[in-house]
Amino acid sequence: MTALDLSSPVAVVGTGTMGQGIAQVALVAGHPVRLYDAVQGRAAEAADAIGARLDRLVEKGQLSGAERDAARARLTPAGQLADLAGCGLVVEAVVERLDVKQELFRALEDVVGDDCLLATNTSSLSVTAIAGGLASPGRFVGLHFFNPAPLLPLVEVVSGFATDVSSATRAYETARAWGKTPVACADTPGFIVNRIARPFYAEALAVYEDQGADPATIDAVLRESGGFRMGAFELTDLIGQDVNESVTHSVWQAFFQDVRFTPSLAQRRLVESGRLGRKSGQGWYDYREGAERPEPHTAEPAERPAYVVAEGGLGPAAEVLALIREAGIEVREYGEDNGYDESNGYDEDNGTRLVLPSGGQLVLADGQTSVEYRDVVYFDLAFDYRAATRVALAAARSTSPRTVAEATGLFQALGKKVSVIGDVPGMIVARTVARLVDLAVEAVAQGVATEEDVDTAMRLGVNYPLGPLEWSRRLGGGWACSVLDNLHECAPSGRYAHSLALHRHAYAADQQEGTPS
Repeated sequence: MTALDLSSPVAVVGTGTMGQGIAQVALVAGHPVRLYDAVQGRAAEAADAIGARLDRLVEKGQLSGAERDAARARLTPAGQLADLAGCGLVVEAVVERLDVKQELFRALEDVVGDDCLLATNTSSLSVTAIAGGLASPGRFVGLHFFNPAPLLPLVEVVSGFATDVSSATRAYETARAWGKTPVACADTPGFIVNRIARPFYAEALAVYEDQGADPATIDAVLRESGGFRMGAFELTDLIGQDVNESVTHSVWQAFFQDVRFTPSLAQRRLVESGRLGRKSGQGWYDYREGAERPEPHTAEPAERPAYVVAEGGLGPAAEVLALIREAGIEVREYGEDNGYDESNGYDEDNGTRLVLPSGGQLVLADGQTSVEYRDVVYFDLAFDYRAATRVALAAARSTSPRTVAEATGLFQALGKKVSVIGDVPGMIVARTVARLVDLAVEAVAQGVATEEDVDTAMRLGVNYPLGPLEWSRRLGGGWACSVLDNLHECAPSGRYAHSLALHRHAYAADQQEGTPS
């Protein structure tokens, strides 16, 4: 099945920001486009707005004057739904209400031909449910564009329970012909991106609710250590707190209130207060004129340790050892006469620790807390320890101040800013990545999408530095499972109970690497 022919008109119903963006994409690709809105006059206003954006593309040299004029000639406001007869594709971008969408598509079935592809741009409703009342649900698909549609490349092509393979294929090929990067997925709550991305927001909010760190510090660690484009608090302010919470609530309800998707009370209170983010002037941050952006917590300069003792290669943090040596700090091998009491602190037989001159120990975040051990400081996961500009440390109140100071001075000697946060299990980046990996592995195992499409969707849809499956391969197949096991032991609510799919994924990785089961 090939893409929709360029001579075939495309209709867009709903002329808000998303509807206009989708119409512009189809128009620039070369289709005649018809705009319809139930509110009289809005289609004409939308056509004018699209025309103005085409003018700006010409000014930027991204479109020629002739191409703009031809595109404008192909754009037609429709006065009534009947004007959409003869279209080869109708894309709906109206209010996120199931009853409204169902009624619209039932009316469209009486207007368009039998070969017309019907598509919804819903981000949170069931594609299957929207198509449930149609006489021909096989031609119905989800075409989920991301805002702003003309700029963001990703399109999730969603097959409902009754969607014909030929319809999904045509929609996929059409999106690709429009210059987009389509990914195919089954009709699951949140599809790919909004399902798998929930922990990015949820874990940041959980650290905040547990008094682990303030929003500015959490965001800085996610950006500067985790490699994410934006932190969770600034991103939800950009999206809109009400919108982000609504999607979270929708996914949670759709999964029968699965505790892994539980919404945040802190975010609920923010929405109730009317602090919706950038659009209202206040959210987690203050965007009003003259307001100052809060700075992340950054530790004061501390003296570098003279040496560290390395036990093992630090696993996913192996690059840290190379950086320590490059900084001129002596790295002694475990087992030498190093003058410290081996009974102190961290007592796990995992070979991933550094011992400081104080005798205190520095351990990569593993889902446990410092309070469980004597004189242990955890350091958070980084996407790239060499490129990272900030590293988070976590210590219990009982941890020796000297140990915290030595750990701080060590990372400062590597050229990193240091944020010392509360003793929260899994810290910030590690717990977030572990949960992202779990949901991604589960989605693939349940046939929601392929590994490649999941990783593509998360990189392009929310600008993650790596797809979750790519991250899992880098960290090791059993890493996320181990971190979540430890988190679940610390907080046995079920939130961190990993999926059966992740257990199988970890076991298969161990077998492949030759690790005894």
